[in-house]
Amino acid sequence: MTAKALDRILEGAIDMHCHSGPSPFPRRIDHVEAAQLAESVGMRAIVVKSHHHSTVMDLKAMAPRLSGCRTQVFGSVALNAQVGGLNPFAVDLALKMGGKVVWFPTISSRRHIEHQQAHPDLKFPQATVALAKPAIVDITTADGELRPEVPVILRAIADAGAVLAAGHMAPDQIAILLRAAREAGVTRMIVNHPEYVIQADPKQVVGFAEAGAIIEHECCMYDEASAFHHWDIATLKGWIDLVGADRTSIGSDLGQVDNPLPIESFRKILDQLHDHGVSESDLCKMVRDNPARLLGLN
Repeated sequence: MTAKALDRILEGAIDMHCHSGPSPFPRRIDHVEAAQLAESVGMRAIVVKSHHHSTVMDLKAMAPRLSGCRTQVFGSVALNAQVGGLNPFAVDLALKMGGKVVWFPTISSRRHIEHQQAHPDLKFPQATVALAKPAIVDITTADGELRPEVPVILRAIADAGAVLAAGHMAPDQIAILLRAAREAGVTRMIVNHPEYVIQADPKQVVGFAEAGAIIEHECCMYDEASAFHHWDIATLKGWIDLVGADRTSIGSDLGQVDNPLPIESFRKILDQLHDHGVSESDLCKMVRDNPARLLGLN
């Protein structure tokens, strides 16, 4: 793909999964630097994520530095132990202060913690401060019923027109969450990297898409320059073909120290996907149209 073609695709693109700082995990860039890099290639928006705290207030504090930046920057909150887990009050605050995405448990999900224990050599970021041992946050009780906080949170997401992100939970838990979300009136849902930590099989991923979720795959897992590189580009092409470009998005999941910058990896992965037969129009759907629809920017 030519450089001009890549420029066309990135013009108006949206990164729904940027790990800029501050964070207890070491970050290469902060939210302002991430926005400025995105602006340099004409990206429309980014969503900044922390596993440990709401990024909504980060952006409020950084507003003077973001003034004049043409790329919109949206905050989010991840419902891990560090914000009180399934905390409707944290969700209410984040959404009413302008947050756009609510991530269900990531590093506090049972699946994530058990996966970390089973794979001690996994190159997942390590905190630069001695944090308390992570507590498991489940969305269901021992009897398999939704915890009472979940419907409250889902109603808040629906009322705000915000995005529900499924986090790092096991496939059966994600399926339960998506079903409950639809019943609560949530219309914007995304499942992130189902192949990583979640370890969903293709049939389960098709089920997530049929439930109304966009399936997001991450540049960092297919970029050989990334510490999180796991699979080749043909594998990513297979996942895209599984549910189609209309139900797929591509995020960077980048911003960590010693990893490529988000826009560097976007360029590389989009170019390689085109070489593997993904059309320019489908690439635009996955990095521009589908994320814009999720964020209500169309």
